Amino acid sequence: MQGVLLDIQKYFTLGDSTAGLMHTVFILCFLFAAPLFGYLGDRYNRKVILGAGIFLWSGVTLGSSFISESMAWLFFISRGLVGAGTASYSTLAPTIIADLFEKDHRTWMLSLFYIFIPVGSGFGYILSSGMAQATGHWSWGFRVTPCMGVVGLALLIFLVPESANYGTEKKTGEHAEASTWLKDISSLCKNWSFLWSSLGVTAMGFVTGALSFWVPVFLYRAQLVLQHVPPCEKVETCNTANSRIFGGITIATGILGVVTGAEAARRYKKINAKADPLICALGSLTSAPCMYLAIMLAQESILATYIFIALAEFLLSLNWAVVTDILLYVVKPACQSTAVSLQIFVSHLLGDAGSPYLIGIIADTIQGNQGDRTYLWDFRSLQYSFVLCTFVGVLGGGCFLMTALHIEEDQKKAATPPVPGTENKSYISHEEGL
Repeated sequence: MQGVLLDIQKYFTLGDSTAGLMHTVFILCFLFAAPLFGYLGDRYNRKVILGAGIFLWSGVTLGSSFISESMAWLFFISRGLVGAGTASYSTLAPTIIADLFEKDHRTWMLSLFYIFIPVGSGFGYILSSGMAQATGHWSWGFRVTPCMGVVGLALLIFLVPESANYGTEKKTGEHAEASTWLKDISSLCKNWSFLWSSLGVTAMGFVTGALSFWVPVFLYRAQLVLQHVPPCEKVETCNTANSRIFGGITIATGILGVVTGAEAARRYKKINAKADPLICALGSLTSAPCMYLAIMLAQESILATYIFIALAEFLLSLNWAVVTDILLYVVKPACQSTAVSLQIFVSHLLGDAGSPYLIGIIADTIQGNQGDRTYLWDFRSLQYSFVLCTFVGVLGGGCFLMTALHIEEDQKKAATPPVPGTENKSYISHEEGL
């Protein structure tokens, strides 16, 4: 949606705060659906549940492209349903990977999974903005992207083996009577590594949510001040070049950052058991000054802003696969889906569920205090609002440093004996092992 945000604002006549609220609706539905998928994923067939979620968000995305400009409320509802469907793979996919792979192989498979998150996000910017530019209407971007959901559903059905349900089978067979959802939650609340790393992920979510939603609009307003582009209201289709460039940056930095973070963690863990949280702390702390420079240099040089945004995204991307790996080895396998869903719930509730809306509110307040609205203060309002992200990034780094204090102890508590006969295998067919 962010790739055509300017066109959507124009189509439905939305201000900054209302536009930010759309993302909040998406994330709130996402996070409230995540615990449900986590509960189901620890007890029932994960492939079936994940397939249903993919079908839901793909179908609703397609349907939302036909909503008329007088029914903005219906578009908000559709964004909420898309968020609920998206929660399925965010919750279940990492646990499926954890069931299929172990140790270094698991880290690399998680890296591959998290590489495709920024790649998919970047292609979303490029595809939606490109289709809007080619067809003259934003809705065509929403009609093309569900095709990727169909491809994903086919790959899930034909390529993911039944051994991906090992965690479900283990809980059903061994722990169903002894463990309940409330007991799982209580256990996780006593796991300090899980709690501190979840707060670190929350800070990352706050920053990335605000940046991914508002950066193309921010750059467009900077270009208006510099008189590089015409005003959106004076042309039929808004300039979406920033969305395509930002999408390309997101793809490149996502791939490079995830691979670099995973490899650095693999090597550093050989000499330091606290390597994972320390790498996450480094990524969060060093991204903050890059974000600040990107924000402050926008009125002087768009190129400099792109460079520092790319650096900030690269440094944040170091963390994505590593933080999930942390969760998977400090939490017992029988409640990993619940742990993932709880982390998603907390990180989105306190992170990117509200950050785009909060940035929009601050921007609208600054604009309102200036009386007459000008292009300069449209730009300044977002510029000043974005400074909040740099402070949140520093807080996230501190949370990962706290994780490092507890990581070794919690990892020992979560360790379980290997499945007989599979100690030296990177890929485990649990049905055969049992």
